[in-house]
Amino acid sequence: MVKSTEDAMNKNEFYKSCSLCPRACGVNRTSGQKGACGMSAALLVSRAALHMWEEPPISGKQGSGTVFFAGCPLSCVFCQNAEISHMGHGKEISISRLVEIFLELQEKGAHNINLVTATHFVPHVIAALDTAKARGLNIPILYNCGGYESAETLRMLRGYIDIYLPDFKYMSPELAARYSLCRDYPERAKEALAEMVAQTGAPVFDENGMMKRGTVVRHLVLPGCARDSIEVVRYLHETYGDKIYISIMSQYTPSERLRERFPELARKLTRYEYQKVVRFASEKGVKNGFTQYGEAAAESFIPRFDFEGV
Repeated sequence: MVKSTEDAMNKNEFYKSCSLCPRACGVNRTSGQKGACGMSAALLVSRAALHMWEEPPISGKQGSGTVFFAGCPLSCVFCQNAEISHMGHGKEISISRLVEIFLELQEKGAHNINLVTATHFVPHVIAALDTAKARGLNIPILYNCGGYESAETLRMLRGYIDIYLPDFKYMSPELAARYSLCRDYPERAKEALAEMVAQTGAPVFDENGMMKRGTVVRHLVLPGCARDSIEVVRYLHETYGDKIYISIMSQYTPSERLRERFPELARKLTRYEYQKVVRFASEKGVKNGFTQYGEAAAESFIPRFDFEGV
């Protein structure tokens, strides 16, 4: 049993029998074995750059300082970042280089440091943040994830994360099993979100409307799944009310690779399907929220994972 986060950093205990995500695969990632996330203990990053397409109080005018980590605890068949999440496309870097990346993004004017899918590298991230903050990193730290998180791992991040940006993908265990290979997704996402909101409290913004602290929950509406989306919105609003922001997303991007095994997902979301969910949120009384209209379902919204900034 690891006694403290500091012990884990020194002894690499978390990677020796990995349980950082809810899959708790127990793989010894320090020996080069790859866990359910597809990663060994080698730190792989795919992109580090200013990103303009997050929610307005996160990207602002200058951009969010996004750091995309390779690998993912989820196995979503529709993932738009499959190149890095499924195929592990990334460049190996040291913790000291990650520190430099954080500081470089701050120097470029990033409103925040946006850790994208860092679940399986949390010990690396904590070590890097300790050093970076000692060297002057002072912008908010944002944890951007798929929602399938271990509450125990999230507790390690207390005091490090200012803004949580999780997905809440499904209320249906059947949909979670079919599309992400994790029937327990709703249960784990609820536990994780409770910990996130407990850490951040109510949303806090600066004088320019930029989020300094709080939780924004994203939900991507999938084709044919509007009924489940409504249940997600219902749960989020009835449980948290104005303590969180709810971002209802329409940017689902179909892939030809889905046509054979998941034909129901091999099309774009219709405007009617999306409006049905947004209308429910409005009727339910959701005031703290974001919506997407226009051509959100476009490949131009998918970053190029060409190791920029790495």
